[in-house]
Amino acid sequence: MWTKTQVAKTIDHAVLKPFATDQEIIAACKLAKEYHIASVCVRPTDVPLAARELAGSDVVPSVVIGFPHGANRPEVKALEARLAIADGAAELDMVMNIGKFLSGDLDHVRCDIAAVVAEARPHGVLVKVILETCYLSLAQVAAACKIAEAAGADYVKTSTGFGDGGATPEVIGVMVQTVGQTMGVKASGGVRSYTTAAAYLEQGCKRLGATATQAIVDEAPA
Repeated sequence: MWTKTQVAKTIDHAVLKPFATDQEIIAACKLAKEYHIASVCVRPTDVPLAARELAGSDVVPSVVIGFPHGANRPEVKALEARLAIADGAAELDMVMNIGKFLSGDLDHVRCDIAAVVAEARPHGVLVKVILETCYLSLAQVAAACKIAEAAGADYVKTSTGFGDGGATPEVIGVMVQTVGQTMGVKASGGVRSYTTAAAYLEQGCKRLGATATQAIVDEAPA
């Protein structure tokens, strides 16, 4: 059984819709502080605002990099990471270059991730690699996890929430089995209830990406 406090500390509350306003960022930060969740994940231009709103709390600002398609040049992702860290981001959720991965250019994929890790590591900033698993076979999910591990990332994550599907128990099982001893695994996409959240945590996830944070935590046992 996962309590309200335990579940809350695994949640990255996402505010990533293209039409999200400053007022919605502020409201999300207020909710995050009230529920003591892990982080508020925002778009790059929202990091300064989120950092100010979360200052002095136990919630950190996280940011998406190369979002949502992952097709930015490695140099652009690295610069985006550097600027986000300077703005106050403590965690980076970067999108793997899915097209290059599916094309077999695995060196590009590894170097792309490593470029962001190189910006983050000196500052103690976590890097989570979004694989967008809805476009991958289970074997490809395992291979992508190993690339992220080799590139020095801290977490692998299922989904952006903007693809054709989110986390599934089968995918999470492969991710945990492949790198769960050396990396964190984050389930994202479709995590809307306490039951789903608890099931992924039982499988071995260390983080959950969600927008239905209040509903998930409110459903959890005290």
